[in-house]
Amino acid sequence: MADVKYKRVLLKLSGEAMAGKTGYGIDPQTVNDIAAEIKEVYELGVEIAIVIGGGNLWRGEAGAQLGMERAQADYVGMLGTVMNSLSLQDALETLDVPTRVQTAIEMRQVAEPYVRRKAVRHLEKGRIVIFGAGTGSPYFSTDTTSALRAAEVNADAILMGKNGVDGVYNDDPRKNPDAVKYEHLTHMDVLSQGLNIMDSTASTLSMDNDIDLVVFNLNTHGNIKRVVLGENIGTTVGGH
Repeated sequence: MADVKYKRVLLKLSGEAMAGKTGYGIDPQTVNDIAAEIKEVYELGVEIAIVIGGGNLWRGEAGAQLGMERAQADYVGMLGTVMNSLSLQDALETLDVPTRVQTAIEMRQVAEPYVRRKAVRHLEKGRIVIFGAGTGSPYFSTDTTSALRAAEVNADAILMGKNGVDGVYNDDPRKNPDAVKYEHLTHMDVLSQGLNIMDSTASTLSMDNDIDLVVFNLNTHGNIKRVVLGENIGTTVGGH
């Protein structure tokens, strides 16, 4: 543990990360690959909590735009995050990594209900905890869930794995080859410049609770481990 920069982390994965090259749904091989990377970090002795989005299965905003009631659409999305959580749990436990799923909407037959003290205890006992069903309320993103749960379990940092983007830029690097990458930003920089890393509620929560955010490319093998060991990859957001 002496070489580890962050001893307790919250890993934020997009739902799209679970889909692999198919772009939609859950790709078992991709999930297995992610689980193998997480195991490498787990074996360093790092305590790991995880939040996964649901965009590979459903997007509440898209449903609302098609005329569905927004709250109902968001609840459908929350159930999608539980499907992703259970899939990753299975992949991790196949690799002999003890894992618990806690959900903000009770569904006791498949997962534990979210209890903060119990989640912390799992982490202390060396179990990975995956938080499903968002905050349990509509209108809140899984980015906000990440910031909230990271604060609740006293995580040292939020590690935000992105698909094919290796940090935060002043413009979309996939469209603008001259886009400039930031190595370090403050939370206030993110808010004042309107940088689209996470929504403003999540950014404010992270700032108020002094939690670092590291944005990095999830598609490069070993990057989660590199971040935890303190390598300067991606973009680090911290301070006011």
